[in-house]
Amino acid sequence: MMASEDGYIPVKGHLTDSINAMPDFHREEMPDFTINEYHPLIDSSNMTPGDWQRIADDIFDKYERYDGFVVLHGTDTMSYTASALSFMFKNLSKPIIVTGSQIPFSQLRSDGQVNLLNSLYIADKYPINEVSLFFNNKLFRGNRSIKAYADGFNAFDSPNLPPLLEAGINIKLVEGTSNEQREAPCEVLNITPQPIGVVHLYPGISTKVIENIIQQPVKALIIRSYGVGNAPQDEQLLACLKKAHDNGIVIVNCSQCIKGTVNMSGYATGASLSKCGVISGGDMTLEATLTKLHYLLSQDYTVDKVRELVKENLRGELS
Repeated sequence: MMASEDGYIPVKGHLTDSINAMPDFHREEMPDFTINEYHPLIDSSNMTPGDWQRIADDIFDKYERYDGFVVLHGTDTMSYTASALSFMFKNLSKPIIVTGSQIPFSQLRSDGQVNLLNSLYIADKYPINEVSLFFNNKLFRGNRSIKAYADGFNAFDSPNLPPLLEAGINIKLVEGTSNEQREAPCEVLNITPQPIGVVHLYPGISTKVIENIIQQPVKALIIRSYGVGNAPQDEQLLACLKKAHDNGIVIVNCSQCIKGTVNMSGYATGASLSKCGVISGGDMTLEATLTKLHYLLSQDYTVDKVRELVKENLRGELS
């Protein structure tokens, strides 16, 4: 990003020139790397499933030529991209690390230099062969990460899984496994744009709001529920959800709380959702749930199969 009259904007070649001008990236201890810069560059707020596919295809096209991959990404939708890539890649035997910065790379006090330097170094010396997200000296599983803070260097968190690795004075593996190999060849499973609704419950929410969200052609609905998965005992609302389920819409219950798991059997207000066909999202993040649904709905699965796979731990996204 470079400063402009309208705020920071992405500028072609600026990042590559900045990296090439910094000696630390070319020290003997650092791996050899090449930079593939997209054109046009976009702000991460403009990301779409098509961009996830482009990144995945580019990595897969170069998979045999490199030992690892680092994706430089804006922070606003970084967790969505890391989650999406985790579902798209099957049988990974090389690391894919998504990283970025809160302060643009070339600006004074930017955290981008340290984040990128560490990402390259870790991908080479401590390869954890999955899609991960590195930020502020911590490597998180990509589909467990969330952007938790808008304006701090510790912008990202993983509420329901410890970091894979911590990069302090010493680099320490925590939850990650170094250089785990898989016998089956790596595959990329495509994602296409899918009509998915998200509704955040609040006191007094009208059934009409949900009815409008699940109009055709919506294929799935994510409910941001209270606590451990509770919702109002409103007969009209429950009837609306039951009708949506019967019409083939996949409904997933995710808590508004960032830490903990959905347990719809704990309270009557949660059990009533289960009776309507609503599926528990467990301790998945919103980002993981949304991208997992994108992935599953992009495959040739029946609705019942999608509902079954939502509840299964496919890429470490679910405890």
